[in-house]
Amino acid sequence: MLEQLKEEVCKANLDLVKHGLVTLTWGNVSGFDNESQLMVIKPSGVSYDIMKPSHMVVVDLDGRVIEGDMNPSSDTDTHILLYQNFKGIGGITHTHSFHATMFAQARQPIPCYGTTHADHFMGPVPVTRPLTAQEVEQAYEHNTGKVILDCFETRNPIEIPGVLVAGHAPFAWGKSATDSVKNAVALEAVARMAMGTQQINPNAPELEDYVLDKHYQRKHGPNATYGQK
Repeated sequence: MLEQLKEEVCKANLDLVKHGLVTLTWGNVSGFDNESQLMVIKPSGVSYDIMKPSHMVVVDLDGRVIEGDMNPSSDTDTHILLYQNFKGIGGITHTHSFHATMFAQARQPIPCYGTTHADHFMGPVPVTRPLTAQEVEQAYEHNTGKVILDCFETRNPIEIPGVLVAGHAPFAWGKSATDSVKNAVALEAVARMAMGTQQINPNAPELEDYVLDKHYQRKHGPNATYGQK
């Protein structure tokens, strides 16, 4: 079942190691099949050193395991809620990459200081509100997804394909599992650049809106000029 998606999701998880985005087993990638409405996700706590496509777990949007011998990622309920609400996404990546996690722990958004950021995110990468004690106690992973959704009530998740969960770490998403990893790589890169910018000049101005719009639109807009046709 969904063998091709299992292959992609497994490779996407292994790419987290290649890009230096995970330590130990701190991270996961999932992929969503729109036709079957099923999700493929990394198994919980399995070392990347031994991970194979056959280890991937197929889960429905009610959280039931449809296929797989292992428990799915502990973040499964967060992934499910995002797939249910962010239309057009087909992959989600969660990491604890160092610089993005530092911003999440500081509970600060990642400002857009330059065009590198603008090429990937249409504005600052936001940070959620903290979860309440009741939210953590009753349905922690589901409510992690809920605070992400709350953060995007007035934002477009396609234009800003990433978020920082306060006190936790980043999530990124995209058209596919592979695309979500690319956005996680970009998220960590702009976090690192922003931190360096703040160290050089604590009063550095954010990028002008008209430059932000130009760079984002020429790469992602309806009349994009970046890349090959």
